Amino acid sequence: MKMRVGMGFDVHPLAEGRELWLGGINIPAKKGAVGHSDADVLIHAICDALLGAANLRDIGTHFSNQDPAWAGMDSKYFLKEVTRMLSSNGWRIENVDCTLTLEQPKIKPHIDDMKKVLAPLMNIAEEDVSIKATTNEQLGYVGRQEGVNAYAVALISKS
Repeated sequence: MKMRVGMGFDVHPLAEGRELWLGGINIPAKKGAVGHSDADVLIHAICDALLGAANLRDIGTHFSNQDPAWAGMDSKYFLKEVTRMLSSNGWRIENVDCTLTLEQPKIKPHIDDMKKVLAPLMNIAEEDVSIKATTNEQLGYVGRQEGVNAYAVALISKS
């Protein structure tokens, strides 16, 4: 069995009057992420981790933020398509481990809902999706609540 690991990172600015989509769910917040699609940094980081592990480049290669077709797109579509791409190349997703970094709102109450959304999109069990959240201790753009970022690591396998 062949196994590979991939790492993903994404960042988006925050602004008032925007919805905050993280892990495929809308989280009540004073500020939301700004981006070409729904700006779901968690899904974008997961996509990059999976694509990187399979040596299929990055999310921007497949879903360019310069392409009007993806404007306002629900990022769950991207994750489903990335999963399909991996599967068509013989890869199976084993697990993902993710960390969100933002000051507000608190993410812990939403983690189980995120896992319920993300796991079926990747054809894996909820126990194979790990999501953690932390603050940036009020340092930098995250600490000033100007942006949100996410890191993801993925393990994939091929028989």
